[in-house]
Amino acid sequence: MKNTEQRNPKSMRLDKMTTLEAVTLMNNEDKTVAYAVEKALPAIAQAVDLVVDSFKKGGRLIYVGAGTSGRLGVLDASECPPTYGVPYGMVVGVIAGGKNAVFKAAEGAEDSGNSGVKDMQEVGVNAKDTVVGISVSGDAAYIYDALEYAQSVGAHAVALTGNPENRISQVAEVAILTDTGAEVVTGSTRLKAGTAHKMVLNMLSTVAMVRTGKVIENLMVNVAPTNIKLFDRAARIVDTLTGIGVEKAKEELSKGRSIVEIVGDYEK
Repeated sequence: MKNTEQRNPKSMRLDKMTTLEAVTLMNNEDKTVAYAVEKALPAIAQAVDLVVDSFKKGGRLIYVGAGTSGRLGVLDASECPPTYGVPYGMVVGVIAGGKNAVFKAAEGAEDSGNSGVKDMQEVGVNAKDTVVGISVSGDAAYIYDALEYAQSVGAHAVALTGNPENRISQVAEVAILTDTGAEVVTGSTRLKAGTAHKMVLNMLSTVAMVRTGKVIENLMVNVAPTNIKLFDRAARIVDTLTGIGVEKAKEELSKGRSIVEIVGDYEK
């Protein structure tokens, strides 16, 4: 039986616990997630290097998953353009069952390997890309076949899973395992397993963006100032790097100039 399908002895009395006891148990279990991710750091670093290689070639980072895993990929992909000023399509989230599955469960979709191949073909996976297959069980045919197809066209293939015994690692250049064990509610992998995978995706996209020049020091210099909050953040970033003052920074940004352009002119 998969580790994530086992019963957690600490939560056997979950239905009898007080509310405080239940949330305390969940919090204590969540504290173990970072340690599971820590064990996977060497593999995560290898995967980041593959993504950087793809970006430098003009390729993409493509997440492919089902259920919670698929939604996490879509979430990470959708947040890269406003944060790092990269074009939509540089980081792509593909989910079994299509866009509707982001909002409404399509659990059976993960069993169709043909759909995994078809979806990879539709997004035009090629040798410049890195495809990250996300599957807690590690056995979903949709992800397995998608990764197998990615390898067949020369793309980097990365497997992200929550169980040591899995299929998708067999068709991956790098396999990332975050073994978070039994869930508080048996088999509910949107809990610890999903949290671990969110942490890994954060690392993959963030460090890859840093490595490709989208960050100076620890500042998101390519942030798109598309609302008041982000415009103010952009102005503070300019001021921090140049010392010209927030108001002067806002004046320059209002001309449609990028942070990088302004910093280049007023660098300390």
